[in-house]
Amino acid sequence: MLHKPLAEDTDPAIERIQIERWRRMTPDEKAEIVTRLTQAAFELARAGVRHRYPGATERELFLRLAVVTLGEELARKAYPDVSDLDRS
Repeated sequence: MLHKPLAEDTDPAIERIQIERWRRMTPDEKAEIVTRLTQAAFELARAGVRHRYPGATERELFLRLAVVTLGEELARKAYPDVSDLDRS
């Protein structure tokens, strides 16, 4: 069965090993990996917001992260005080 490589810089033999490993994983193992990757992505986003707004309060960081993760429209609906943020 031919398929498009998952990554151009990975040897096809190694990719086959990786795919086989994923197939052998339990649902709990897969869920743990997804959970950890999601947490890492969230922490990177939070660090980016903190870097861009170093003097922000915890509430402002929370709101700005909500805008990044939810989009401005949904964040404003969920947290009306998003509208009070300075857009600079």
